[in-house]
Amino acid sequence: MKKKILLLTVPLLVVMVLLPISCNQDFLDTQPLDQISADATWQDGALSQAFVFNVYSFLGFGGFEEQALASYTDEAMFTHAGRPIPPLNEGTESPTNLAFMSDTYEWGNMYLAIRQANIALAELPGAEIDEGLKRQLIGEVHFLRAYYYQQLLRYFGGVPLVDRLYGLDEDYSIARNTYAECVDFIVADLDQAAEMLNGLETGNGRATRASALALKSRVLLYAASDLHDGPTASANSSVLASYPDLALVAYTSGDQMSRWQAAHDAALAALNESVGYKMDLTAPVSAAEGQANYTALAMGGGSTVADPAAAVELIFQRSATSDYTQESIWPLGGLHYGINNGPNGYNNWGGNTPIQQLVDDYEMMDGSRFDWNDPAQAADPYSNRDPRFYASILYDGADWKPRPAAQVGLDPYDQIQTGTYDNGPEGIVNGLDTRQSSVENWNGTRTHYYTRKFIDPNPGLPDNQSNTQEVPWPFIRYTEVAMNYAEACIELGLEQEARDWLNKIRYRVGMPEITDSGQDLVDRYHNERRIELVYEEHRYHDARRWMIAPQTLGRGIQAVTVAATLKSGATPHVPYKHDRDVYDYTYTVFENTEVETRTWLDKMYYRPITRDEVQRNPQLVQNPGY
Repeated sequence: MKKKILLLTVPLLVVMVLLPISCNQDFLDTQPLDQISADATWQDGALSQAFVFNVYSFLGFGGFEEQALASYTDEAMFTHAGRPIPPLNEGTESPTNLAFMSDTYEWGNMYLAIRQANIALAELPGAEIDEGLKRQLIGEVHFLRAYYYQQLLRYFGGVPLVDRLYGLDEDYSIARNTYAECVDFIVADLDQAAEMLNGLETGNGRATRASALALKSRVLLYAASDLHDGPTASANSSVLASYPDLALVAYTSGDQMSRWQAAHDAALAALNESVGYKMDLTAPVSAAEGQANYTALAMGGGSTVADPAAAVELIFQRSATSDYTQESIWPLGGLHYGINNGPNGYNNWGGNTPIQQLVDDYEMMDGSRFDWNDPAQAADPYSNRDPRFYASILYDGADWKPRPAAQVGLDPYDQIQTGTYDNGPEGIVNGLDTRQSSVENWNGTRTHYYTRKFIDPNPGLPDNQSNTQEVPWPFIRYTEVAMNYAEACIELGLEQEARDWLNKIRYRVGMPEITDSGQDLVDRYHNERRIELVYEEHRYHDARRWMIAPQTLGRGIQAVTVAATLKSGATPHVPYKHDRDVYDYTYTVFENTEVETRTWLDKMYYRPITRDEVQRNPQLVQNPGY
């Protein structure tokens, strides 16, 4: 760790030039044209701000990466074999056999970000810049340091807290702080950020008072959860019960209910600081309006075909117009979410495809559970579902964008094709969006679904490498905070208040109000959060902190096959078109083990600290089970 996160190195340029034909020594006073001295950085407002933008840059693409966190959960399966996804999902990950780890939470990269934040916090107080700008930048950096620490905390548990720069001759090894100490540190940073950013306009994609309060809400919600209550965690996991350093990952003293009260108060403060999108409704909207509302939320004001007013929902986001945003051609991220995840029949890569368990968890329009044992539902499983389903999932027969020119003749109807179809004289036809397609079949889905959420539905914007989208990534949005508040209310026995807020969320998407109580309310809340925040990097953490991961994340991957047979006497569509008057459709759910066979081991509550990090810093204690 000493080389990666703590050592302050200062590059030294020594230039020796012998010019016997000249006595002019002015060249000795010149600076390299491609470098800026530290002193100059903190004497210029624009340069100081640019340094802070670099601290932001460690946010990366947010969740818009080729390998999404959803594929580590019961939301999605990663299509492409040979990627290091299975070690985590199959329970074989170890300090020397790591699964894929995004730079947005990887140990070393987060400490590089924290080091940059610590430099800024050391230099900004004495910077010779406008006092208003100085205050703003200090507030932003406190937020960013808190954000990066909470990333480490929720993936690894307690980590070494570093709030200063280490000198060249110091001992750089440092022990992990307890979970409680890390929470207190992060909350203190966020309180400082909220105070310093109060009343300030910072700019697109940058920290605000509202984002500091919202992140505090998340941190305290996690802190109150069962996984981080020592007695509860130990009672539910023998691995955690036998871990001798439990304080590194959970509270070993104090009152869990007082932590729920703190989470409640923090969420309420954050709700009062901001506003959500259409959260003032008193009855459900129509199904069509509900789908449009949820599509607008996913677009976050980044599409010309969705309501731009939905941008108000975003409390902290990463967008193509943010001051710190950088894009890259490879690996594709950010602007290229549609390319990474769209159907192969549109020349996309079908990366993180929804699994059947997620599809099944979308309620029927009347609020009841979908049930494969209901003959009518099993015969037509994509009808009459929660409008968020249609805004989030591309399924066989779903209407979508115009096909690329080369495929128009094969599908002039612009429908998703993930099944097999009896086309009479032509025999069995494989859908264009399958792994048997004539179009880039290696990119075809293995679950027979694709994600729709976060892909701009603008029909004039094909998802390929010559077209990009400007949909923002929602690091934090208002509805997450509302969910946090509802959860804390449930735990404190304030069930009507929780129902009121959950119904606000449901009214907006056209779903009926809920009246559940007790464990039924807890279960309904868990599913509501799962559906509303799908693909937003919450399920990975929620299933763990609720300690339901063994029953949810540990399930095998279910997929579906879709087969269309020609009705007696009917004339097939050539080219094929989804049509229930012409074809009978059957849907068969199966376990997909093509790429990975999922399981759950309790060590998977946390990621391992790599062997390299432990060798750099012998004081590091490994996480439980590793």
